[in-house]
Formats: sequence, structure tokens, C-alpha cells
Amino acid sequence: MAPLHFSPLSARAALSSSAFHALFKSSSRFSWKSTGKLQQTLAGSIEKTGVGLHSGKVSTVKIRPHLAGGGRCFELQSRFVPASIDHVEESPLCTTLSKDGYRVRTVEHLLSALEATGVDNCRIEVVGLDAGDRDVEVPILDGSAGEWVEAIEGVGLKVAKDAGGNSLEKMAPYLDEPVHVWRNDSFVVAFPSSQVHISCGINFPHVPSIGCQWFSASIEYDSFYKREIAPSRTFCVYEEVEKMRSSGLIKGGSPENALVCSADKGWLNPPLRFNEEPCRHKALDLIGDLSLFARFGSQGLPVGHIVAYKSGHALHAGFLRCLL
Repeated sequence: MAPLHFSPLSARAALSSSAFHALFKSSSRFSWKSTGKLQQTLAGSIEKTGVGLHSGKVSTVKIRPHLAGGGRCFELQSRFVPASIDHVEESPLCTTLSKDGYRVRTVEHLLSALEATGVDNCRIEVVGLDAGDRDVEVPILDGSAGEWVEAIEGVGLKVAKDAGGNSLEKMAPYLDEPVHVWRNDSFVVAFPSSQVHISCGINFPHVPSIGCQWFSASIEYDSFYKREIAPSRTFCVYEEVEKMRSSGLIKGGSPENALVCSADKGWLNPPLRFNEEPCRHKALDLIGDLSLFARFGSQGLPVGHIVAYKSGHALHAGFLRCLL
């Protein structure tokens, strides 16, 4: 089976500029515009092995360069699952993609790193210990996106070419009007802006060491993401661990890949990398989830000021579906 035939752009010669732009359907809420940049892909291949946060199973991820216009796509047993909102399956405490009975879980940290560092096109093969497994999980590594960013920097980037040997411009979705979704007291709201700005808030009144936190920043350069967001690790409340495990979650969780905070005793595995590390990690997750708006090698993260309060993966997906 030819490995590059999942995308409408992958198996055909270069499209004309007008035909390429016709693939991007704007709506009353957003418009696709050129970023002034060319689409990129990896200059080499990346391979990392580790344990899955929820399954507890070991898997290996191999990330390879891809054709311009191919976008980001997961590969399981030569079957493709595009990293797109069209294939998001609601699941607890992680983002899951599925297609035709093949499923890959906990994709958000890896996708966050790929989006922020400008890897617009790549193939991501995920292989579990059981080669025939149709349900796999991306390794949690240290609980952040830091190791993915380091691996990407290690191989570098190059301008991606399509099947005809031509480069394609990188498009981005620009918000034209405010958009919001909410569930109880959680919400995601976005306003038109000339640049990407993210504000994230969390509130754990029953866990004083976390409490209410906010983190806000303009996401203009990958160096900022690498320094201020990527190192932030996932976290959990100690008193909720057994309940999650009894529900079949966090089987691979440990103090080595997650921050653990007790309502009574505070942080059990300090030090924190940032004072508001839990909130920064929410920004990391948000970038990974919103990257799923990408089409044909475009930017996924909408250009606008995005404010998320007490949001989670399901609400992030709902926000993208609202945009559509």
C-alpha cells in the first residue's frame, strides 16, 4: 500500500494557486488568509518510545517528513487517521482521534509541539507492543511537550514540496467575529485579533496550592513556546487518583510524568518549573487541541484572542465545531 495516498493533495501533481485556495472554505466566523510563509515539514525522522498515560502500555512514535498539502496524519498499520477535528472522538482526560476502527489517544502534547514549531506536514506512525493493536496511545514522556520540541529541533525543518516538486503557501484561519462555547461555568471565547493571543484560567478552590491561576501570552515565536509553555507538565489531584484508576485511566501515570498535588499537603513532587505550571499546561493542551482545525498543511490555531476558563478537551473540540 502506497503510504502517501490518504490526502487529496498527496497523490497528484501540483495544484494551481487558484485551485489550492479553493480548498479553503471560509465562513461568516473566520476567513482563510495567507501567513506569508511556505509550508514546512521535518528535515529528518524522529523516533521516541515511552509509556501511555492512560493505557500504561509502551508504544513507539515515528515521525517522518510529508508532502506539502498532506498535513499531519497518524498512521496505524498502514491505515491513516488525519489530525483533524473531523476525526475527534470524545474521551475522558485526553484527545482521541479515530477512523474506520483505528484509534490513537493522547495526541494533544505532540500536536501542540508540532503546531507551535511549524511542522505543518508529517506522518506520525504509532506502534504498540502488540503489532496488531488498533487502539494505541502516544507516550506521555515527562508529561510536557518539551521532549517533542527538542526532538523537532534536533532534526530541523525544511520547506515542504508537493508531488510535483512545488512549495505551497501556508494559510491560517483568521477570526472575523466573536465565537464562544460554554458548559456550566467553563467556557472558550475568541475575539478577532491581528495575532494569536491565548489566555487560560483554572480554578481549584478545594486545592489551595493550585487555587485560581491565569496565564496569558501572544504566541508569535516558537522560541517563546519552547521556553514558556512546552516544559509545563500535566498534573492531577492526589485525592482523585484512585477514582481515576478505578475508571481505567492514568494506568501509566507516575510522579515522573505528572505533577501531583494534595488538597491537604500541597505539591507531593516539587519543584514546579513555573509558579503557574498547571495553567501553562492548560495552554499547551489548548494549542494541541486547536491545531486540529488545520487543513492541507495550514495553521490550525485560529488567529485571534482565545480565552479559555476551566476548559477541557471536549470543550476545545466543541469550540472548533462551532467555528465550522
